[in-house]
Amino acid sequence: MRKELDEALCAKYPLVFTDRHAPMTHTAMCWGFEVGDGWYQIIDSLCGQIQSYIDWQNRDGPENVKQVVASQVKEKFGGLRFYYDGGDDVVYGMVSMAEKWAHITCEKCGSPGRGRSGGWIRTLCDVHEAERI
Repeated sequence: MRKELDEALCAKYPLVFTDRHAPMTHTAMCWGFEVGDGWYQIIDSLCGQIQSYIDWQNRDGPENVKQVVASQVKEKFGGLRFYYDGGDDVVYGMVSMAEKWAHITCEKCGSPGRGRSGGWIRTLCDVHEAERI
């Protein structure tokens, strides 16, 4: 992911990405967002929903839902992987939905895409698959 998109996510969701620049002995977020720019909107939407939910659940003081802290965001086998600590079953469902959304979204541009093989498995639109070939 481009540096400016990385920085935008970290600025918008500082609690989720609090470990973004922590050492590799603490988190894999030290490597940044290991995904294409096309999944920026998915990650942005996911983090917005997660943070809104946590803020709402914890609005009366006690921490009913532990703050989500991302430990790694990457592409694997053509899909988004969002690893984290904290949250609850609702957050798990949000993450699961975002990961499924990524399977039908081009990781380069965000257009509709599908899984492509031929070396690495990638999720690409027809245009970016043609460029890859």
